[in-house]
Amino acid sequence: MLHRPIAAVCAALLACACSAQAPAKKGQPHVKKQSYGKMPDGTPVDLYLLTNSNGMEAGLTAYGGTLVSLTAPDRHGAFADVVLGMDTLDGCRTQTAWFGALIGRYGNRIAGGQFTLESKPYHLPINDGPNTLHGGPLGFGKQLWQVREVASAEGPAVEFSYVSKDGEEGFPGTLTTKVVYTLTNKNELKIDYTATTDKPTVVNLTNHAYFNLKGAGEGDILGHEVTIHASRFTPVDSVLIPTGELRAVKGTPFDFTAATAIGARIETDDQQIKFGKGYDHNWVLDKTGAGLAKAAEVYEPKSGRVLQVWTTEPALQFYTGNFLDGTLHGKGGKAYPRRGAFCMETQHYPDSPNHPAFPSTELKPGATYHTTTVYSFSAR
Repeated sequence: MLHRPIAAVCAALLACACSAQAPAKKGQPHVKKQSYGKMPDGTPVDLYLLTNSNGMEAGLTAYGGTLVSLTAPDRHGAFADVVLGMDTLDGCRTQTAWFGALIGRYGNRIAGGQFTLESKPYHLPINDGPNTLHGGPLGFGKQLWQVREVASAEGPAVEFSYVSKDGEEGFPGTLTTKVVYTLTNKNELKIDYTATTDKPTVVNLTNHAYFNLKGAGEGDILGHEVTIHASRFTPVDSVLIPTGELRAVKGTPFDFTAATAIGARIETDDQQIKFGKGYDHNWVLDKTGAGLAKAAEVYEPKSGRVLQVWTTEPALQFYTGNFLDGTLHGKGGKAYPRRGAFCMETQHYPDSPNHPAFPSTELKPGATYHTTTVYSFSAR
């Protein structure tokens, strides 16, 4: 439970945590550092506020490499914070929805918390029914990252780094990870992920931002219109593990090849919809090659805000906040209702280590894991 005086102070510091603001003033891009709270052992944790030349702001904290806030302009130029998050470090630490966290060592689910790599079995802690989710209960989104400001011609940028020791959460190899967030002067949040290892391991990094283009805490997202550039998805079993099939979206509730409101088919009498309690599935992107390509677009008619997702990754997890229930209160004390946000987590396929036919997530010593995702904002 948030203590109101503390939350009020943090809300004042986080100017971008307001659900609606006047048009921001343009100026020199910069990074501002301020306190976000302290860990239970007294370690101070900072919040980094990135502001681009258009006045757009992103708030990022060392705990979990978390995206705490992100403003975007509507069709009239008025800014709103469009990601769910918490006013305080205590709130960020205790929420279990992974709001805005960096996810690793393996994003999404691994069946039964186990896989075999180079003939050796590995066992991971279970934290999602019978499965391991988002790297385990103490995955990257629950760790304290090192942060430094870095120079970029594109806009203000900060680098998050974390060394995951061999055996952490059951994964082999010491993995050295660096993630650079850049708030470009083209109103993009660009995320560059890099990792190296000293032993063969599996890696699937992403960010778990929850978006509501009306503003965080401003009702549900069922009226948002979504386009996903994918003609196939990976159907799942009852515990949300891919069956191995790549199924065509045509003729199913999963066809977002043309712009469709999230709520249009989310209550369809479809087994996959029932398993996910809505959308919580992996779309296989139609992109070819490893370059940056457009994966999805979301339009919110009331505000006119548009989010485009670009990525080098082969897939996208589209999740519609089905497990939010209104009991969790975030920034400014606002309740986050069921389907009050959506996620678009760029990724390799879930449970890939147990599906040899899926694109490999193995990383070997001497190789470098590198992916890029861009969340681009505009209005119409």
